[in-house]
Amino acid sequence: MRRTWRGDLIAGVTVGIVALPLALGFGVSSGLSAEAGLVTAVIAGIVAAVFGGSNVQVSGPTGAMVVVLVPIVAVHGPAAVAVVSLLAGVFVLAAGALRLGRAVSFIPWPVIEGFTLGIAVIIFAQQVPSLVSPYTAAANEHSSNAVVAAVQSFTRLDAGYAVWALGAVAVVAICMLGAPRLHRAIPGSLVGIVVVAAVSLAVAAPLARIGALPASLPAPALPAIDLATLGQLAAPAATVAALAAIESLLSARVAASLGDTGPYDPDRELVGQGLASIGSSLFGGMPATGAIARTAVNVRAGGRSRLAAVTHSLVLLGVVLVVAGPVGQIPLAALAGVLMVTAVRMVHADTVRAIVRSTRADAAAFIATAVITVSFDLIVAVIIGVAFAGFFALRGMSRASRVRREELRGHSQPGDERIAILRFDGPLSFTSADRIFAEVDAIRDVSVVIMRMSQLELVDATGAHMLGEVVQSLERRGITVLIKGVQPRHAGLFRTVGVLDALRHHNHLFVELPAAIAHARSHVRRESATA
Repeated sequence: MRRTWRGDLIAGVTVGIVALPLALGFGVSSGLSAEAGLVTAVIAGIVAAVFGGSNVQVSGPTGAMVVVLVPIVAVHGPAAVAVVSLLAGVFVLAAGALRLGRAVSFIPWPVIEGFTLGIAVIIFAQQVPSLVSPYTAAANEHSSNAVVAAVQSFTRLDAGYAVWALGAVAVVAICMLGAPRLHRAIPGSLVGIVVVAAVSLAVAAPLARIGALPASLPAPALPAIDLATLGQLAAPAATVAALAAIESLLSARVAASLGDTGPYDPDRELVGQGLASIGSSLFGGMPATGAIARTAVNVRAGGRSRLAAVTHSLVLLGVVLVVAGPVGQIPLAALAGVLMVTAVRMVHADTVRAIVRSTRADAAAFIATAVITVSFDLIVAVIIGVAFAGFFALRGMSRASRVRREELRGHSQPGDERIAILRFDGPLSFTSADRIFAEVDAIRDVSVVIMRMSQLELVDATGAHMLGEVVQSLERRGITVLIKGVQPRHAGLFRTVGVLDALRHHNHLFVELPAAIAHARSHVRRESATA
């Protein structure tokens, strides 16, 4: 920080300006208030920056979290969010203490992108009801599914209001898309909001507004909790905690790849995010996560230390303390425009095309995750997406396992037709054990089988147990089994499971193939001599 503090301050101010409309929009879109979004960005942003595991992570309210909170608010009411935030923070904190931070690395890329696409669709759809009618409460009468509710909201269409609202969205979109072309440092979302707010006040446009905001942060207080409340909110809090952990760790991982920002500690990141959500709950805020978009802006603007994220929160605190009155006059339609453009930007067409064209397995995981995210639940979508990817990965691993018969090397000798050399390739696991057993057990008209094990890769207990059963099956049929080339990393498992004990004699284990072939030929000669 001593070397980069100037750049960190500039980056922090830049991110604060970018984060202002997002914090306001996510607060309103979650069913709470713009104040809740600002409080979360201020408190959680500072706490996560100090205690988190990334030097450049910027935390606060995010679109993915809004998607989860909307049904919680609809069922349990706005007051439940503070309790959910507290419980989720404790869960995430415990995950960090248990060193579960590396678990996110098991989520495949297509699942992450499908998850992101689904969230983008939901965020976009959530803005529609507030654009077709000024009576945003009417949205609660519709389906809990954002896409269905967006369609249902047209039954209460107020054409006059919708024209004004869509005009506000268009102005914000033009500013957000056009400002970077003039200069990268121009905050297009903020410019669009200011333009819409100024015009709507000048012409007395009939647009719903944020409303009065407090001129200071609320006093910290522990949310009201009892056993009945804990029982009702434990499951929603677990969902929120899982989402907070996944999104924060993904954001931190992306940030580490954007520039020379130093490594990140995933376990410490979970601890920081857990404390951030706990702190946010004490001030009446929302659960917090690392925000990928704001973190990327921070890195690209020159942020290299935690000072940048702290500065971002202090900028938002200054908004609360100094300009709360003017901020309250911002039309909700302008915030909806910011969130709609943000949702569109979350989806990259090149990425979608690359995944869809990659493999059928990855395309299936991507599509399934996106559809389930939109239709049902975010965490369920991730679980099913990982299950999809895991199933196809196991199937691919199964197909990579094979056993093939090889010809004996060198000059042929009488009796060589009674010797079978079987080469095992690839992984040998529960996914392929039955198939490999059937292929080997089908061997007929031989006296000796040489199993070549030097090319085996991964072997699990099921695969090793299958080898032992194969040896026993062949020996029962009078076929002598010789094993060649057991790798040191597999020797312990083979000995424990009983593969080596299944051999007729301990001398039937070989290191070199020529020695195994010579022993097999001598065995065939003795067998012929006694016939």
